[in-house]
Parts: sequence; C-alpha cells; structure tokens
Amino acid sequence: MEVIVKLDDFYRLIDLQSTLELVAAGFDFVEGPVWHPTYKSLLFSDILGNSLYSWRADVGVMKRNRHSYMANGNAYDHDGRLLTCEHATSRLTRTDLTNGTYEVLATHYQGKQLNSPNDVIVKQDGTIYFTDPPSGRSAGYGIPREQELPFNGVYRLDPANSELTLLIDDFAKPNGLCFSQDESLLYISDTTRQNIRVFEMLADGGLGNSRLFANLVGDKPGVADGLKIDSQGNVYSCGPGGIHIFTVKGDCLGIVETPEPAANFVFGDDDLCSLYITATTSLYRLRVNVPGVATYLPKPSG
Repeated sequence: MEVIVKLDDFYRLIDLQSTLELVAAGFDFVEGPVWHPTYKSLLFSDILGNSLYSWRADVGVMKRNRHSYMANGNAYDHDGRLLTCEHATSRLTRTDLTNGTYEVLATHYQGKQLNSPNDVIVKQDGTIYFTDPPSGRSAGYGIPREQELPFNGVYRLDPANSELTLLIDDFAKPNGLCFSQDESLLYISDTTRQNIRVFEMLADGGLGNSRLFANLVGDKPGVADGLKIDSQGNVYSCGPGGIHIFTVKGDCLGIVETPEPAANFVFGDDDLCSLYITATTSLYRLRVNVPGVATYLPKPSG
C-alpha cells in the first residue's frame, strides 16, 4: 500500500502494514457503494455497465440488476429500501429489495428535468439529500443530452410529502456529500473546483453559513467525489491519487493511494473498520484503525 503522510496523526488512522486488497475487478466504472449490516453485504453500481452488483464475503460478487438506468450513488432509507441516483433518466428512485417494488421519487424541479442525480444520503429523521450535477448528461458517464436547469443544485426531499427543496445552486459540480456524526454539519464536494465545502444544518433542514472546508491537492488522476466521516470526525474524500483524509478542522492528514482513481467508498464489516473503495474498474478493501459512521440507520422498532 502506498501512502502520502502529511501529519503524524495519519498513523493513528491507517496502519502502514495494512494491505489494500483487490476484492473484485473487471467492471466498467464502479460507484455508489453501500453497506448493509444485517446481511453483511455490499451493494454498488457499475454506471457504464448499466448494472447493480452485490458482494458478500461468503458468496462473492452477484449481479442484482442488469438494467439500472446507469445508476450512480445509492443509499438505504430507514426501512432498508434502496435509494438510487440514475444517470440515464435523471431520476432519484427507491427500490424495495425484498419484493422488487420500484418507485420514482424525484424527476423535475419547477417543471424542468433534473440534471443527473449523483449521490444521496439520508438524515436520521428520514429526509433525503442529494446532489445534481450534469455528469450523467455527458458521453463519458451517461447519455449525452442538453441540460434543462441553468444550475447544478443540491436538494432536500421530504419522503412524507415528496416536497423537493433546492438548498444551494452555486456549485460548479456538486458531487459527494455526508453529514457530521451529530448531523449539525453537511459536507459537499465540488468536482470541478476540487474542494469540499461545509454547511451548518438549520432547524428547518436547510443549509447556512457555507465555508470552504478543504482543497483536494495532488497531481495524480482523481477528483473530489465520494465523502464519508469516521467516528472521530475525520473526513475522508476521494481526490487526486486516492483517498484524502482530513481532520475536523480541514487539515490534510495524508492520502491512501489507490491503483485506479477512486470514485467512492463506504465503511463496512461488523466493526465498520473496512473501507470498501470503488475505483474505476475494481472494488478494493482496506482495514483502518478507527471505525466509520454507519450510513444505514434502520428505523427503531416499537
């Protein structure tokens, strides 16, 4: 494993004796990994392969859906249903994996088709947040077509009434997003500007007090993309060369380099100490010292 260490605290998070393990290969362009703690399984998209796959240690890789509408980002809602950003249709959808029920949640804003929903997360209250750059309207990542909206937005969707709210429209290309552990902050990456911005979460679910959190610096292939945090508040982001790790203050601790440009990742396994990384044609796994924050929060029983 190759790393670039910028601050000594990097060694608390990453054991240099760890191995960046190749889990599976041979895909076209993988993205959107999500971990299911009950089934101990990973689900991820192959955008250009137009497929959804699952992986489990005792089973290996299985194709779940051959016609995914060029799915990109995924997330589970509190009922374990899969939320998916579709490049080919410019829709955010929801699928019940137990019975195959498929629903369209969002397609348009103020009468104009969304650009191409990219990444999606779910707040503890069930509210859905997603980014909407035009990437899926380009030949390299989707189906070429004209953009209807004059901006690239970040949205909130209330699943109770399907109300879609535009939160911010001044990103060049909004991409990955994640909450701080207490959900007081929302981090959003901007692929074009190679940076991460952070917002304060307002009581009404909106965003306030935007500021630059960090720049993604490097001369190797890769862009600001998927984002996650660990249980100590460190922010992990895809970027040039691999996975960049930042302190809560935005100082770069270092970079875990990947053999292919990393697009996204998720913390998985029982202890949430495995980074499952989707990197172009391959899926990798890296054991880390500090567990991540669970991205699937099942609805409390009773």
